Amino acid sequence: MSEGLDGVVAAETSISRVDGENGTLIVRGYQIEDLVISHDFEAMAALLWRDDAEAGRAARSMLVDLGAARGRMAERVPALLALCRGMEPIDALRLAVASVPCSNAKQESLDVTAMATVMLAALLRGKSGETWIAPDPSLAHAADFCRMLFGAAEEDRTRALETYLVTVADHGMNASTFTARVIASTQSDVVSAVTGGIGALKGPLHGGAPGPVLNMLDEIGGEAGIQPWMDRHLGDGERLMGFGHRIYRRRDPRADVLKAALTRFGARDDNRVALAEAVENTARETLARRYPGRGLDTNVEFYTALLLEAVGIDRRFFTPLFAAGRVLGWTAHAREQIATGRLMRPLSSYVGPLPEGETVALAAAG
Repeated sequence: MSEGLDGVVAAETSISRVDGENGTLIVRGYQIEDLVISHDFEAMAALLWRDDAEAGRAARSMLVDLGAARGRMAERVPALLALCRGMEPIDALRLAVASVPCSNAKQESLDVTAMATVMLAALLRGKSGETWIAPDPSLAHAADFCRMLFGAAEEDRTRALETYLVTVADHGMNASTFTARVIASTQSDVVSAVTGGIGALKGPLHGGAPGPVLNMLDEIGGEAGIQPWMDRHLGDGERLMGFGHRIYRRRDPRADVLKAALTRFGARDDNRVALAEAVENTARETLARRYPGRGLDTNVEFYTALLLEAVGIDRRFFTPLFAAGRVLGWTAHAREQIATGRLMRPLSSYVGPLPEGETVALAAAG
């Protein structure tokens, strides 16, 4: 038995490969560092959904299709906002996605992707007391998302937001993607698979780390407080938010992509970035001393937090915003799993009591 299914191969995929030993992420043949340069959101959707026979044409078609989908989903927003009043953003997003009509895999993929951005923008503006903004189907997806969030599709914000969404679009057989594939393996619909993925993402061990990174920086306050804070929290056995990864034994390559995006964007608070870099350096040195050979380096959550804060996203929305990018991967994996026609049906090892008088160990059973 492998606790937590570590090392167990559950599926064959042509979507992405995570190499933890070498610290690389390959998506459909592209290194993640190259992918974010060559692909906007539409091209990423075309690539993941295999609508990539001719990249330029596919991306142009995807712009039209996603724009139309945002328009369709916007019609549902007023009723959804009324239903979601008082909910946490991730719960409201889950409800909104679950409400998407089922039709066919391609249409559902477009609609859940559109719903994630339209609903999140409406929720975030609502939390700030502002009126939600209807989508403009003529705009590119990231530009329209930025416009719905902030009232204008500022070029630097749009580029930073799009880089983030593309960077987190897929990452192998993580917990939420596995959940989506299990649901899809029953020949259920893409909407249900993505709804399940959001449920898995809600758990703090999977999707809840970016916000606490900022809480950590707030508590540290200044460079003089870094080492004392580290010693106190590591001494209590706590883990540092934004460091270490279940798979990577080297630096998470997405951390460097998002750090570069933060540099290009030009953070609104240089002191914040300087503190974060000092925390990163101290944390890496401290973790290396305390846990030699463990490879506890910076992960994607660290620079996710800094980039999204700089862009102007409320930290309560970090996890649902992650879903707005990862929805591309969930839908791609769901469709790949449906195509196999194979039901995922693992075994479990029974460790409970035996009937009275039973002496033969029970075999593993599902």
